[in-house]
Amino acid sequence: MTQLQSGDATFMQELGDFPDDRLEVELVERECRTVKHSVPEDGVELDPHVRDCVQSYTQPWLVVTRRCQGDNWGSYSDRTGLHKLLQKQTFESDVQPEKQETAVKSPSLVALCDESGRTLTSTDFDLRGLQPDARVESLLHFSNPEELDRFNQEARQSARHPELFALYPPADEEDAVEIRSIPDCPKEHIGHRILLRVQTIKFEIDIEPLFATLALYDLKEKKKISENFYCDLNSDQMKGFLRQHTPHIDQSTMSRAAIFSITYPSPDIYLVIKIEKVLQQGEISDCAEPYMVMKESDTAKNKDKLEKLRGQTESFCQRLGRYRMPLAWATVNIMNVISTATLDRDMADTESINGRGSMDRKCHLPRRNSERFSSLEDQYNLSGFKPATITISTFCKQEGDRLSDEDLFKFLADIKRYSSLQRRIKTITGTIKLDVTPAPDIVPSCLSSELIPVRPVAEKNLRPVKEVLEFPSREVYVPHNIYRNFLYIYPQRLNFVNRLTSARNITIKIQFMSGEDSSCALPVIFGKSSGPEFITEVYTPITYHNKSPDFYDEVKIQLPAKLTERHHLLFTFYHISCQQKQNQAGNVESLIGFSWLPMVNIEQLQTGQYCLPIALDRLPPNYSLHSPEKVPPQMSAVKWMEGHKGVFNLELQAVSSIHTQDNHLERFFTLCHALEGQVSFPIRVRDDKIPESKLEHELKLSIISLSSARLEALVLFLHQCLDKLFRLILQPMVIAGQTANLAQIAFESVVSIVNSLHNSQELAKDQQGRNCLLATYLYFVFRLPDTQREILTAGLGSSLQPQDVRYNTMGRATATTVGNRLLMSRIRSSSNPDIPAPPSADEEVNSIMSGKGSNHPGCRMSTYTDVANYFQNAGSGTRPANKKQFHEELALQMVVSTGVCRENAYKYAWFFFELLIKSMAQFVSLLEKQGVPRRGRFSDRFKDDITTIVSVVTAEIGTILVKQQKEMDQAEKVNISLAFFLYDLLSLMDRGFVFQLVKNYCNQMSAKSVSMPTLITMRLEFLRILCSHEHYLNLSLFFTNPASAPASPCPSISSQNSSSCSSFQDHKICSLFDLSQEFKQQHYLTGLLLTELSAALDMESEGGKVQKKAINATHSLLCAHDLDHRCTRPDVRAKIAALYLPLVGIILDSLNHLDFTVAESRGGKGKAGGPEEENDSVTPINQSVAMAIAGNPFNTLARNALASMASVSAKSSASLTAETSRNLLVCFLWIMKNVDQGLVQKWTVDMPPSQLNRLLELLTICVSCFEYRGKQSSDKVSTQALQKSQQAKARLEEALLGGMGARGEMMKRVGGNDRTLGQRENLRWRKDLTQWRQTNDRQDKTKAELDQEALISGNLATEANLIVLDLLETIVQGMSPADCKDNVVGGVLRVLLHCLSCNQSTTFLSHCFSTLRALIVKFGDLLFEEEAEQCADLCQKVLQHCSSCVDSNRSQACATLYLIMRYSYSSASNFSRVKMQVTMSLASLVGKSSDFHEEYLRRSLRTILAYAEEDTEMQPTQLPSQVDELLRNLNSILSDTVKMREFQEDPEMLMDLMYRIAKGYQTSPDLRLTWLQNMAEKHNTKKCFTESAMCLVHAAALVAEYLSMLEDHSYLPVGSVTFQNISSNVLEESAVSDDILSPDEDGVCSGRYFTENGLVGLLEQAAELFTHGQLFETVNEVYKIIIPIMEAHRDFRKLASTHDKLQRAFESINQKGHKRMFGTYFRVGFYGAKFGDLDEREFIYKEPGITHLPEISHRLEAFYSQCFGEDALEIIKDSAPVDRNKLNPNKAYIQITYVEPYFDDYEMKDRLTNFEKNFNLRRFMYTTPFTKSGRPRGELSEQYKRKTVLTTMHAFPYIKTRINVIQKEELDLTPIEVAIEDMQKKTRELAIATHREQPDAKMLQMLLQGSVGATVNQGPLEVAQVFLNEIPADPKLFRHHNKLRLCFKEFILRCGEAVEKNKHLIAADQKEYQQELKKNYNKLRENLRPMLERKIPDLYKPIIKPRIESRDSFKRLSFRRVADENS
Repeated sequence: MTQLQSGDATFMQELGDFPDDRLEVELVERECRTVKHSVPEDGVELDPHVRDCVQSYTQPWLVVTRRCQGDNWGSYSDRTGLHKLLQKQTFESDVQPEKQETAVKSPSLVALCDESGRTLTSTDFDLRGLQPDARVESLLHFSNPEELDRFNQEARQSARHPELFALYPPADEEDAVEIRSIPDCPKEHIGHRILLRVQTIKFEIDIEPLFATLALYDLKEKKKISENFYCDLNSDQMKGFLRQHTPHIDQSTMSRAAIFSITYPSPDIYLVIKIEKVLQQGEISDCAEPYMVMKESDTAKNKDKLEKLRGQTESFCQRLGRYRMPLAWATVNIMNVISTATLDRDMADTESINGRGSMDRKCHLPRRNSERFSSLEDQYNLSGFKPATITISTFCKQEGDRLSDEDLFKFLADIKRYSSLQRRIKTITGTIKLDVTPAPDIVPSCLSSELIPVRPVAEKNLRPVKEVLEFPSREVYVPHNIYRNFLYIYPQRLNFVNRLTSARNITIKIQFMSGEDSSCALPVIFGKSSGPEFITEVYTPITYHNKSPDFYDEVKIQLPAKLTERHHLLFTFYHISCQQKQNQAGNVESLIGFSWLPMVNIEQLQTGQYCLPIALDRLPPNYSLHSPEKVPPQMSAVKWMEGHKGVFNLELQAVSSIHTQDNHLERFFTLCHALEGQVSFPIRVRDDKIPESKLEHELKLSIISLSSARLEALVLFLHQCLDKLFRLILQPMVIAGQTANLAQIAFESVVSIVNSLHNSQELAKDQQGRNCLLATYLYFVFRLPDTQREILTAGLGSSLQPQDVRYNTMGRATATTVGNRLLMSRIRSSSNPDIPAPPSADEEVNSIMSGKGSNHPGCRMSTYTDVANYFQNAGSGTRPANKKQFHEELALQMVVSTGVCRENAYKYAWFFFELLIKSMAQFVSLLEKQGVPRRGRFSDRFKDDITTIVSVVTAEIGTILVKQQKEMDQAEKVNISLAFFLYDLLSLMDRGFVFQLVKNYCNQMSAKSVSMPTLITMRLEFLRILCSHEHYLNLSLFFTNPASAPASPCPSISSQNSSSCSSFQDHKICSLFDLSQEFKQQHYLTGLLLTELSAALDMESEGGKVQKKAINATHSLLCAHDLDHRCTRPDVRAKIAALYLPLVGIILDSLNHLDFTVAESRGGKGKAGGPEEENDSVTPINQSVAMAIAGNPFNTLARNALASMASVSAKSSASLTAETSRNLLVCFLWIMKNVDQGLVQKWTVDMPPSQLNRLLELLTICVSCFEYRGKQSSDKVSTQALQKSQQAKARLEEALLGGMGARGEMMKRVGGNDRTLGQRENLRWRKDLTQWRQTNDRQDKTKAELDQEALISGNLATEANLIVLDLLETIVQGMSPADCKDNVVGGVLRVLLHCLSCNQSTTFLSHCFSTLRALIVKFGDLLFEEEAEQCADLCQKVLQHCSSCVDSNRSQACATLYLIMRYSYSSASNFSRVKMQVTMSLASLVGKSSDFHEEYLRRSLRTILAYAEEDTEMQPTQLPSQVDELLRNLNSILSDTVKMREFQEDPEMLMDLMYRIAKGYQTSPDLRLTWLQNMAEKHNTKKCFTESAMCLVHAAALVAEYLSMLEDHSYLPVGSVTFQNISSNVLEESAVSDDILSPDEDGVCSGRYFTENGLVGLLEQAAELFTHGQLFETVNEVYKIIIPIMEAHRDFRKLASTHDKLQRAFESINQKGHKRMFGTYFRVGFYGAKFGDLDEREFIYKEPGITHLPEISHRLEAFYSQCFGEDALEIIKDSAPVDRNKLNPNKAYIQITYVEPYFDDYEMKDRLTNFEKNFNLRRFMYTTPFTKSGRPRGELSEQYKRKTVLTTMHAFPYIKTRINVIQKEELDLTPIEVAIEDMQKKTRELAIATHREQPDAKMLQMLLQGSVGATVNQGPLEVAQVFLNEIPADPKLFRHHNKLRLCFKEFILRCGEAVEKNKHLIAADQKEYQQELKKNYNKLRENLRPMLERKIPDLYKPIIKPRIESRDSFKRLSFRRVADENS
């Protein structure tokens, strides 16, 4: 590194030079649960296998770490205290303004009558009476712009937060492949632990000592699942009875509490408690009788009996105290107790009870997804149930003939089945009380099952708690971790039935013997309760008078570590005399016989079932060497019971971590140890004898068959197996003088073990698919094979001297099969047997061998070995030239492997990679001590092997991807493990070499024909891991000279052009921002990563997954730099940021076709308030559409050059999710924040305009993306996330549409909220803002947490926006005003305006306004001349902030607004335009915003006035008076708003008022347009889409009027006339004629809408809204106006989309035509003086589709009773005319009537469709029944009806939802006319029901029932009898009579059809009903016939002359008309 330039040297120090990767190979003392390690007894020479096992259970872990590893990742955790360092940012949305609670005022509507005035001002509020806000200092005092810039710059840079990423929520973990989890440390397996404390065991009477044995049984598996736990609760008196039989009592046997462990919870786990007593004469029933008969309550009564019983007890205890007999047992389902306790408990606090969840156990159990698990886990929360007490009150008496475990399981099954005890079981009453709790982590004074105290040891002498060993019900796959060596003996049954002896009370004495002498009984049997800890003999309980007793005892033995052939079990059988006979002195035992069982059989521990014969006499010498079944004949004669038949059944089970109990393993270990040393041949393995010559062959076989071992056994001894195999791979074996080569076979065996562990369903894997057991082994256990224990000879007799040993790694002939030319060059050297072996240092070997003692496992102290000494073993002093190294051998084996072995080795390459790394690390750590340079660490041969391996693995990945898509997952895992391998190699090998490997990988992967997304994903994950290397920056930044750098994979770089990137001037700045070839060569890894990112962004992929991966990789990398404590200095950061400059280029390029969708931001000003109504149904405008509508937002071409952008924006590529875009943008901001600003400035100055526009667009997007989302108070968390505000709707559109013309603003006004993400994404975002605490899914955060999050996200928003602002300043300052490009200033202004429209902190706003003012000062004239639309926006945004409730925001805004006025007056002399714009802005602001504070705005107006008055320079001019006039005007508009505020609750009144205000601006088209849009906005909020659309149609008509005045194009509409088809009301807009106003006047009609684009924009939006309102027919009419304009513009893209929309509209008509619900109409009349000028006015209200009368009635009643008080309002229930005189003058009355649209006959001819009958409505009708007597209803003959027809002022739908009634007509129908109407209606209904395509039987029957039913009251028959029975006297009624008669004729015809029809519809069971109908019909027809056949002769006379009568012709005609209409 000497060639570094001096400047770089400091950086090198900063980043820790090219640091050495200081490897730390540490020995970590293993954690031991107990006070000392469990180890074999002292003073025994152990077998090699036992020695190895014990060593592996006690030696420290060997862990390899690197000093800086993870430096750059740990930093997130440091952020916890971050909130304490941050400043609180104030956001207006978080500030609650002081609200003056205004009651809803009584809407006195007097002011509304004033139709004449221009606007409706209530009182002109006096502005001057207000106190102005503080003025901004030095607003006008800067002498030159540079000084101003410098001042602003300093202000901006103060108090900034240096780390942007510290404020940013961390990215998702799911992509963080670079996080390699550290495997769990190996631990002894422990299941779920349950602590049981025995509180009470007592019967009704207490007469003798009792002993309890507790154990768990799993009924489902029929298995005992724990060892026995013995305890007793005997009083001292009772213990006294037994004193002579207990020599001493050890503390450990006093335990009354036990910890049981359950690995596999199951619903059928029972705790069984067996009670025994001291042996006495009598059957169990006799002994139990006193307990069953006597009650505790009768103690006094039975006193004498009890004394007598106790006396007896004492005597038999003295005599038989050492023998026991069964008495009773009890059981409880322990799982029921636990699950009940779990249910009671709130699951949330499981953590708290025992300090940890059940997580730490997960890894040991079978894989949790195996189905047998899932069901149980949910049910039993074994680590978090509530402590419970179990009380058992019934014992079952033991039955002498049913004592075995099989019987017990039968009992348990019965109990489970019948859930109570069976009658036949005799019960004893008593009490057992047990406390059950989840075992805490720390139990004081606890003993392990080896009786070693568990840490921490209790100080006080407490009663101990014992851990009870579990016998899991199924296999447990956890390697042994402690020395444990138990044998359990289960005597089962004895059969003396055929023997005629007197042996009846039989017991067996069991002893563990080390020889045949009686003194050889070893004290290794664990004692029971209240006695010694270890005993030498144990007696089984006795069943009285039973010749073939069953036993249930369990004898636990601590086996000696070294078993010899002399060790055996001795069983002695006795008959016990319970009754003392006179002639027998004291002996109670009579010997029956003996049996024995040798412990080892051919070197193997004996376990399993046995049936032994019994020898009657004494045993012959040396009996223990043979098994009793096969005693050799030459032994002295033995007398056997029953002729040597097996009569004693027993079972042995071992729980041992040294005895493998698996033949394959046993054989393997035995043979391995045979190689190691002192064995004499032939060796015995099981039944084979193996001579030395066969050793090699047998060993190979045993290695091969290892993988056939039982999986459980293999796992248990996994560590030992692997250790041995690795030693075999490394060691050349000399067997019988021949060098044996076992490396290849050993390697294959390792591969097959690795394969079977991975394939097992039972074993857990981690996220990277690594088998957890193997990962743990590699991380903690693996160490270099201890080769110096080298096996020099196996046949010691051979004369070979060590130096002649030839190392032969392997017959490498197999290499040729690999066919790999790479290898051929090396094969010779390594396999050449002639190369002499290195001399072996004998002394060294000896010293090491003898030195072993210090760490000998036999020394019970665990030692911390010095690593250096430890490594001496692996090759010390100088490195022998040809000494084999493990990593070399392993790599070689991987290279030359073939077939399945090769396939699996590469499939599970991670294992071999990590193995290589750990062995290399140990090797390197050794070399480092000897100062070997990095390049010389590894041999070339090894490097070649590694190259081959990497290339093969890469090829494997490719093959999987191409051929086996299903294995995709596998490929990903291999890919990740390869990446980690290279990542680790960077710290071990020469880095240039590793880079070459990376390059090979990339080239190889690119050559594969794999789908692009997959390929990029693979390479991305690979690079992401490499880049997470702790020295990544050093590897990327400082390649100054190829000679010193790690050899770059592109050797072509010459030194001068790769000089450090600080020499910018040599380059063209622009190229720094491009991903050039040169960049990729200099910064290799960064280049690769950015290349992948660029490719990913260019690609169209499903769902943007690849893009997300690529972005997250870059994001996490930058995040790591930002938070890396090595990179805090600004110059270092600048350097790093410069490294990523090409990323900026990439982001800019991807802007074109990446839809940076920004999640919906919550409302603009002060929107934290109540939720505004959702505007779901308005489909929003998609970005790309928006862009197209708008043309390029920063378009420098003509405004309407839409097509230019269309092609770009139309590319519908994958769109990023909001979260991903933010991740990408935060990278951009980070670079911009940290990079050298001068460099950026040069870059922007040279930038082509299109690129600059793109940059500005990107900044706009950044602003939206990082907008502050508002503080979420805990109760609003969820609601706010869903809240949207109308203003925020079009934020992004606004960004993109900026100022260009029409549609932009339109979209802003009504535009939708498509964001393509909808709310889910929105919520997701909000979730992610919950800073890095993992609570983000919890909705119940504390207030403190919410405040903290708000604080951090507020700072993030402020910082992000300030970075944008800095960049804008940099861009602007780079331009000189002379050559200033207008569009740049416009573009910058647009971004600033967008900033202002977002939710910003006061800090940011003050800087933003400063920048704005600087812009006005520098480029004022340009802005006011060129950017008219921008100015309008500017005025609006600034005004909006003038109404802010935050003082500082307001004062900044006032200063800015005044500056705008001043500059527009002085430099641009364009004040009238600004005046117009400010006025319009205010109108639009007050019209739209519901929570708008006029009091603050008034104060701002006063402040601006103060500026004007105090501005000395401008006093001589007209400006102050102009300002004054403008402010007065604004003030009057404000007053209108105050009025609107009063009607906020009454939508109709509010719309009326807005309508008036808009009408008031009839002469000012701009303002009228603004108010129409405000109305549209309001309607939209209320979901009145049709009305909203109508407002826009009116607005469009207004624009059309003015356009037609300006230019006469044939394709434009001719003023408002063209719009008549849409609505007849539009003609109102033509009211303004040329003479009132000329459109050329300055400032008038200059808005963006008064253009052709504006017109189209308004209409398109109207069409969209009509679609929502389901008026599809109108959509067509709207497009008829738009299409000619588009055709004239030749805008075919637009035409295509328009026709598409039309097609959809017409399809909708087809599908929904008759199903659409249009409005419902009501007449509402107001009566009473309280209503002001509403009194006696009637309106038609239009309500949504299906609105019932009660709904509108309730709404109006609620509102007006709130205004007038509930007592003062009454609803008039009927629709009769209201009599004023009858009303109470102090009350208000409302009358509501349902009305229907009414059409004349001639109209009906044109109104055919449902739509036509509901559109353009002006007349409505309702009917009122009455009689002459005044009652509403009466007899048929006196029932009249009145029809009332109302005409409204405008046609519905209109721009409001209620319209005045201007005309009312009434007509009365006579009773016969009423009858005619009724009959016509009935007939019509019948006809319709009969002729439907799919007739509805029920409907038809209902109608028939009402028509032909026999007893229908006022039915058809009665009508006929009343009106047709006789011909009327009055000739006037002739026609009616005749008409009714004809009606009946048709009616009876229709009835007939209906009856016939019904016949075909009915089911079989309705036959009778049909007959009844038919009968009734016939009867009706007969009854009607005479009346129907009678005609009135006069009617058929020829008419002589027309008769002229003076009748009320209007009424007459209308009668006729109604009649005809109904016919």
